[in-house]
Amino acid sequence: MISDAGPTEAYVWIWLPGATDPVVAGRLAEAGGQLIFNYGRSYLARPDAISLYDPELPLRAGIQRPRAGLSLPSCLRDAAPDAWGRRVIINRRLGSAGAGVDPGRFGELLYLLESGSDRIGALDVQAGATRYVARDAPAASLEDLQHAADLVERGAVLAPDLAAALLHGTSIGGARPKAAIVSGGQSFIAKFSLRSDLYGVVEAEYVAMRLAAEIGLQAAPVQLIRTAGRSVLLVERFDREHTARGRLRHGVVSGLTLLGLDEMMARYASYEDLATIIRHRFAAPKAALRELFGRLVFHVLCGNTDDHARNHAAFWNGRDLALTPAYDICPVPRAGGEATQAMRILGDESFSRIELCLRAASAHLLAPDEATSLVLHQIAVIKRRWPALCAEAGTSEVDRALMWRRAWFNPSVFEGAPAAVAEAADA
Repeated sequence: MISDAGPTEAYVWIWLPGATDPVVAGRLAEAGGQLIFNYGRSYLARPDAISLYDPELPLRAGIQRPRAGLSLPSCLRDAAPDAWGRRVIINRRLGSAGAGVDPGRFGELLYLLESGSDRIGALDVQAGATRYVARDAPAASLEDLQHAADLVERGAVLAPDLAAALLHGTSIGGARPKAAIVSGGQSFIAKFSLRSDLYGVVEAEYVAMRLAAEIGLQAAPVQLIRTAGRSVLLVERFDREHTARGRLRHGVVSGLTLLGLDEMMARYASYEDLATIIRHRFAAPKAALRELFGRLVFHVLCGNTDDHARNHAAFWNGRDLALTPAYDICPVPRAGGEATQAMRILGDESFSRIELCLRAASAHLLAPDEATSLVLHQIAVIKRRWPALCAEAGTSEVDRALMWRRAWFNPSVFEGAPAAVAEAADA
């Protein structure tokens, strides 16, 4: 729903493929409870112009409204902040008075215009169409950023310098504190610990991301560092490329955008539907389908049930789609057994079970024996490498006991699985 608060128009800028500077693509404006978009004439006249996302905002003149049920085009919602970023923006505007404020009090245009410019993908939103002014944050140490995140978590007022330093995290999705940083000629997303964490959440994500890569999945490279006595996860950004000419930005659309859904409809997202889109629209569909299936199996095995559609994404270069590296793989221990994935796996079923994954293999163009071999491979690598990676992350013995068989290899995920799979997990 569009709020009455804040600006009523803004301009979308884009970094075209191979470009190091942005150009204005078009205007975004409030109209009848929606945000509508139209490309600028100068942009349409460019020989290198591309659509922001062709199935949703094709490259043509005239006003373009969001799909039915949406308040703004999904590919532009991908550039807006999520829960954490909105908390930071509210804190900057209202101070301690913003602690209990409903984020819906402010309109999407305000969040788009007040979040950092180094947002995910190749888009930015500006108040003007003639001059690009980046909303960059001043340099800050990771220790300062961790301190600022702690203050936001408590609802405390941020000093102006700390508020500015956190600006770079406001345009990055997710509910946990983070910031975009550049170090050593590379771009990273820094993800911070919370004082309220009941276990080493950052360390658990590090182990999962490293294991995903060792299994053979395409996963974003990660590093784990310590600052102010706390762990910080550095995730290498796959939407940035540093070259001799400057930094390139690669266009990205979320799985939610691929599926034509928004947050209110996210419960309808499914791996089957995403696989169908891959088959019809991706440049290398067979490899992408195998990769998606591998990620699904890994989410189930490691206990990550937060595999919602915003935690899947694809590169968009104006012609082709390709899966981005995997990210935000966060195992969560559970006291009970049965759980469900955030996206449906087969039909209306979403139970976190390997048996269900194997029944869905054909949607990913995998034969039953191929799918079973993939599962057995993942089980073997996890069992072999999990202890060493936990030691590398500094995971405590208490946390290891909490995670193993409650997140990783929870017995419920093997219910109904082929005997060979269950035996491999128990061996």
